[in-house]
Amino acid sequence: MNTTDGMSGLAYGPSCMLAGFSRPSAGEILWNGHDITSPGVFQQYKLQLNWMSLKDAMKEKLTVLENVQWFELLEGKDSSRSGPAIQLMGLGRLMNEKARRMLSMGQRKRLQLARLLAIDRPIWLLDEPSVALDAAGTRLLEHIIAEHREKGGIVFVAMHLPIQVEDSMSLRLPQRFPRRKTLVDLVH
Repeated sequence: MNTTDGMSGLAYGPSCMLAGFSRPSAGEILWNGHDITSPGVFQQYKLQLNWMSLKDAMKEKLTVLENVQWFELLEGKDSSRSGPAIQLMGLGRLMNEKARRMLSMGQRKRLQLARLLAIDRPIWLLDEPSVALDAAGTRLLEHIIAEHREKGGIVFVAMHLPIQVEDSMSLRLPQRFPRRKTLVDLVH
């Protein structure tokens, strides 16, 4: 798969390959013409990649604001984008609340999206980004994807729950491990 600025892909299947953590069973995933699983290339590729997985990597003892600032600090960036990103994601009133006690699953997902915005890398790989979001949260997700693409960003979305992304390419990736048969499958 080749990508260009502003491109978006909707992938149905494993996202670890696109993140460079596992090799495809056939073919290659190229970034700037180089296989992303090559050691030197992977280091450069991951500096451009913002991967949002199902695991939220939230520090529960920190506040909502501190959670976003922590990841900005790890990136070597100032924390000027944290507040606006949290506000945009509708978590402004919870900014100083501890993440552990206060956040629903949908709010935790919004916190992940705020981190995504604050870190601001050109390539986004979003694994099930709409899980736990309500209708308003899903529309907000669609909006930030569209804005990122308008700025020339590239977005890959691995999903089972549909979202609306204009001018996107869909790709069904094969299951990495075949589904195991259940007792019902064996009986019939």
